[in-house]
Amino acid sequence: MEEKNLTAEIEEKEAVSKNFIEIEIEKDLAEGVYDHVQTRFPPEPNGYLHIGHAKSILLNYGLACKYHGKFNLRFDDTNPTKEKTEFVESIIADVKWLGADFEDRLFFASDYFEQMYECAVKLIKKGKAFVCDLSAEEIKAYRGDFTTPGKESPYRNRSVEENLKLFTEMREGKYQDGEKVLRAKIDMASPNINMRDPVIYRVAHMSHHNTGDKWCIYPMYDFAHPIEDAIEHITHSICTLEFEDHRPLYDWVVRECEFENPPRQIEFAKLYLTNVVTGKRYIKKLVEDGIVDGWDDPRLVSIAALRRRGYTPESIRMFVDMVGVAKANSSVDYAMLEYCIREDLKLKRSRMMAVLDPVKLIIDNYPEGQMEELEIPNNLENESLGSRMVPFGRELYIEREDFMENPPKKYFRLFPGNEVRLFGAYFVTCTGVDKDEEGKITAIHCTYDPETKSGSGFTGRKVKGTIHWVAAAAAKEVECRLYENIVDEEKGKLNEDGSLNLNPNSLTVLPQCYVEPALFEAKPYDSFQFMRNGYFCVDCKDSTPEKPVFNRIVSLKSSFKLPK
Repeated sequence: MEEKNLTAEIEEKEAVSKNFIEIEIEKDLAEGVYDHVQTRFPPEPNGYLHIGHAKSILLNYGLACKYHGKFNLRFDDTNPTKEKTEFVESIIADVKWLGADFEDRLFFASDYFEQMYECAVKLIKKGKAFVCDLSAEEIKAYRGDFTTPGKESPYRNRSVEENLKLFTEMREGKYQDGEKVLRAKIDMASPNINMRDPVIYRVAHMSHHNTGDKWCIYPMYDFAHPIEDAIEHITHSICTLEFEDHRPLYDWVVRECEFENPPRQIEFAKLYLTNVVTGKRYIKKLVEDGIVDGWDDPRLVSIAALRRRGYTPESIRMFVDMVGVAKANSSVDYAMLEYCIREDLKLKRSRMMAVLDPVKLIIDNYPEGQMEELEIPNNLENESLGSRMVPFGRELYIEREDFMENPPKKYFRLFPGNEVRLFGAYFVTCTGVDKDEEGKITAIHCTYDPETKSGSGFTGRKVKGTIHWVAAAAAKEVECRLYENIVDEEKGKLNEDGSLNLNPNSLTVLPQCYVEPALFEAKPYDSFQFMRNGYFCVDCKDSTPEKPVFNRIVSLKSSFKLPK
């Protein structure tokens, strides 16, 4: 099935009602505040992106597409203590995978360090910034709180000349980390604590992934971010609600730095997903403790992890559309994300036979040494996917749960004396079992009726149960991995000591599963429906041609219900 181009997909959505951000943008365009729309996604390269970032990426890119504007990918790389080239590369890959096209519009905040420095000098010359010798602890103490106004720094009234000299010396490396900072001079009595003479530059003798050792002073995020937006001619700075209290500072910076037609900040609600871990601090701890095998472990909801597990860009976009854009924070059930991947894959992927907990089924009256090819449809709901030939023989593997010696009522699979259909093959009747010394079943015996072959038109009788199988002589052994949520919020996401309440069953490894030959050539990221077991994807990290590894993307059953 041909996948739609994301840009065309967005432009097609004309009939959908506008969200509050679109209403504000159209108002700005109508009133001539801006004559175009330009948005950006500005990640800090200090970790991998997660599902919440996907919402921001697709929102910003979608707005640029809808209003025929431009979209930038820009790294807010102003803090070299936490940033790595690895994170830069992973973010670029994630944004591209989601379909957000930034073409040649890739930028780095660090490319603007000289312009940011000039802006700081301008503020000093205007009497709007000063060099402060207070320590970080003293600055915090002087700041006050929500009930107590702040106290002015004793260095606040230094002359312009002295501030220029000290700031130049800061750049030249004459001071140690934390010895001096540059602060904006705004209002220590402001009810908004962010406006109480915030620090806008600090000394940090560290190498930067992009600028090396050129700089030993770095701008603070709240100072750098609005300048970056203004330099790139961003019109609407779309960010999450935690930046709402920072908006007055954002506006102050672009106004006092005298940017023409400055950008406008608009906030929207973050995406919170139940039973997942998105905090970088927690994920880093999980990685460092070896609980997960990296930032792309399929139990996480980083975009790289979702991709590795088998989620598709289309399913993420469907999810983000369903969540919508709101002004108030709320949580979304993880089941909604699972619903979206099921909806995306159910008509696109072939339904293959794989046995995850195998037990041998021997058809005693089937000719020994004989193999035949059976034609089986790839997807009963989508005939356009065609069919494939599957080998069938005397010995098969079936799921252990598809047989019971003493079944309850309404159990329609195999039990002694019962007849079932082998999917796409024949009716078989159970005649007995083999057991080992401990009483565990090692093989199930049955007979088959050659008149009942699928597609033969047989109508003599009906059976209530159908089970899938894999021919033992033609099967390939693979590893399958089953996932559950890594934390369980019903028991509390955090323990009393602040650590994560981890689910001990978040990963189940099944090392001896059997699949049909059509799956032998599957490549990393290829996905399929395994009959009755769920949707699976070839792992991109651990799978090899000799020992394929399949990750379960999602089970077939859903607890999510669409709202009426």
